[in-house]
Amino acid sequence: ATQGRDVIGYDLDPQCTFSDLGMLRKEIGIKPALKIHSVRAVLKDQLMAHRDCEVLIDVGAANMAAMKEAMTSADRILVPVPPSQADVWATQRFLHIIGPDMEAVRLNGNQRTIAFINRADTNKSIRETHETEEALRMLPGIDIVLPQRLRMRTSFRRSLSEGLAVFEMWPASKAAEEFGSFAKALYPYVAANR
Repeated sequence: ATQGRDVIGYDLDPQCTFSDLGMLRKEIGIKPALKIHSVRAVLKDQLMAHRDCEVLIDVGAANMAAMKEAMTSADRILVPVPPSQADVWATQRFLHIIGPDMEAVRLNGNQRTIAFINRADTNKSIRETHETEEALRMLPGIDIVLPQRLRMRTSFRRSLSEGLAVFEMWPASKAAEEFGSFAKALYPYVAANR
């Protein structure tokens, strides 16, 4: 959005944090504004109207029907996984639940499921983070495990509470550097055009 691309967001998560962020940015007047919608009709029909946009859909496992609908329209499914054995098991159960739906989608395109470590310890030598990443590589249903990690940093929480991305609030911070690396891995064609 900061590069002038048309970005549309859909918030299907019952927590509505994505919508809250969009409203906060609008109230404060932060540019670029985030265009975030909740879905009141069939998602696929709404997405057809935004074919030329970058579309981000935030959905949680608490709304499984919306999640399955979103997944059938997605090019990529991004799965954040905190570094713990319990979260690996939860991810494995999630993949098992959505497995049949995903196989049907994969037959119709080249969709990818991408996992990454979220809330990693800031101490890079903590074994649990490395072990979780290795376990994710072994899970059927995960196509890519990003080597870029987002660490447990106060600056992520603080910037969000201000309606800002971490790179907007603290552009020279470690968190902004991490997020930039993460964004380049997800959107290499955007990074190439900067």
